Amino acid sequence: MTTAPDQPPAQPYGQPPAIIINNNISTVASASAVIGGVGLRRRRQSLWVHFWLFMFTAGLGNVFYAVHVSRWNRDRGL
Repeated sequence: MTTAPDQPPAQPYGQPPAIIINNNISTVASASAVIGGVGLRRRRQSLWVHFWLFMFTAGLGNVFYAVHVSRWNRDRGL
């Protein structure tokens, strides 16, 4: 059996595979990202703040800074 000159030849394979994109995020992550219209993010310890506190307070300021950041995160449930 031959094909007409204006038709492309038949493909040797079937349908292309279905592509599934899974864009699920947890509801906790999306709920904590926006609370009251203001995005709240977890505060992180800053290496540079710890460095300068160590240089100027002999390490005592590092303790207060770490407690401050930990308490800030805990009070906001982050």
